[in-house]
Amino acid sequence: MVLAELGGRITRALQQMANVTIIDEKALNECLNEITRALLQSDVSFPLVKEMQTNIKKIVNLEDLAAGHNKRRIIEQAIFSELCKMLDPGKPAFAPKKAKPSIVMFVGLQGAGKTTTCTKYAYYHQKKGYKPALVCADTFRAGAFDQLKQNATKAKIPFYGSYTESDPVKIAVEGVDRFKKESCDLIIVDTSGRHKQEASLFEEMRQVAEATKPDLVIFVMDSSIGQAAFDQAQAFKQSVAVGAVIITKMDGHAKGGGALSAVAATKSPVIFIGTGEHMDEFEVFDVKPFVSRLLGMGDWSGFVDKLQEVVPKDQQPELLEKLSQGNFTLRIMYDQFQNILNMGPLNQVFSMLPGISAEMMPKGHEKESQAKIKRYMTMMDSMTNDELDSSNPKVFNESRMMRIARGSGRIVREVMEMLEEYKRLAKIWSKMKGLKIPKNGDMSALSRNMNAQHMSKVLPPQMLKQIGGMGGLQSLMKQMGSGKDMMGMFGGGDK
Repeated sequence: MVLAELGGRITRALQQMANVTIIDEKALNECLNEITRALLQSDVSFPLVKEMQTNIKKIVNLEDLAAGHNKRRIIEQAIFSELCKMLDPGKPAFAPKKAKPSIVMFVGLQGAGKTTTCTKYAYYHQKKGYKPALVCADTFRAGAFDQLKQNATKAKIPFYGSYTESDPVKIAVEGVDRFKKESCDLIIVDTSGRHKQEASLFEEMRQVAEATKPDLVIFVMDSSIGQAAFDQAQAFKQSVAVGAVIITKMDGHAKGGGALSAVAATKSPVIFIGTGEHMDEFEVFDVKPFVSRLLGMGDWSGFVDKLQEVVPKDQQPELLEKLSQGNFTLRIMYDQFQNILNMGPLNQVFSMLPGISAEMMPKGHEKESQAKIKRYMTMMDSMTNDELDSSNPKVFNESRMMRIARGSGRIVREVMEMLEEYKRLAKIWSKMKGLKIPKNGDMSALSRNMNAQHMSKVLPPQMLKQIGGMGGLQSLMKQMGSGKDMMGMFGGGDK
């Protein structure tokens, strides 16, 4: 996950406070000072950090808190809500509607990753059932149309551009008209960038905007500029009606926190963040789940949504039925490994699980984990149907393991390692036995039926402790059930 170091430092500050016997003014100040240092090193502006610290001290008045109040939970809740406030512009962005043509225009400086982001945005909506199309109105940069053409072809998205026409306004109008006739419901116009904020860039943007009348103008920004993002976002807002911002390269810079908070200060909603070069390294930015994951506390509703994307609707009831029976076979493990790989980058997936800090999955380790899953699946491809459908690992005697190893090009020790992983997952799965399954087999309804008792059996003790024991887990379960209107991470705690 992005900002792993920042999240790790804030989480450690909260853990250190949790280990203190008595929560007094000194313990609170030490915790806040560590969080302040972490935010300043992530390039969040000093006035914003100072305001956050002051607000937390106003909310958490230790002298006024009566005996019996859970001071730790009140401090955690205040830190969570203030971090959300810092990153929340307070207004929603325009959302395109299916079956009705929406025109989205992308603007930004050269080198911010605008063309790649256009394709990622189109690809994301394509997976959601939209019919997107790309128009290259960037006639300034050599190779811009080639890049868009290559990206669009790879993602199987229709595109329009010209090697000979030099007027970006004409290309934009022709492309938009063409895709409207083809019943595309999301038409994305990529415009020219410059090395700096030139008057000619803003004039060209205004002309394209007047000609195409976009429903949404998205400003694409490089996160490496940190808090300087405030001036850049303001300059673009004064020239065109910027309705949303996408911040790119969040995986490679420590200044991402500064960029996010600076953009929020301009009252422009950040709608996505780019977390890598690949098509699926693109995350929806939603403040509460983002802060929740930043603090290592997970995002259950996001995890269930991702799982719903990769598990076909007609297969969901069957999967949930198997879950309630607690009967875990190697075939089920194979299917779930396939789902995990389809859900996107592993660090994104795991950061949605409570208790797993973003620091626990560095970039190199993510690739290693992905390779291990694929290796296990190759071994399972060498198994018979009876072996895959068996829930008894004792059927795998030495000769069977040797046959599987030869068939998959692995060694026997690796087959044994895979079977140990199966036993571990089977043990977790068995603890979900008796889970109440929704009548329609809907996975999102499953999250409402899961109670803290079920989850406490599944989570490792150390993870349960980091969440805040059963009390913190119950808050998480409330968060799961509230879907899009998520409560605060520590919501439902002591008042």
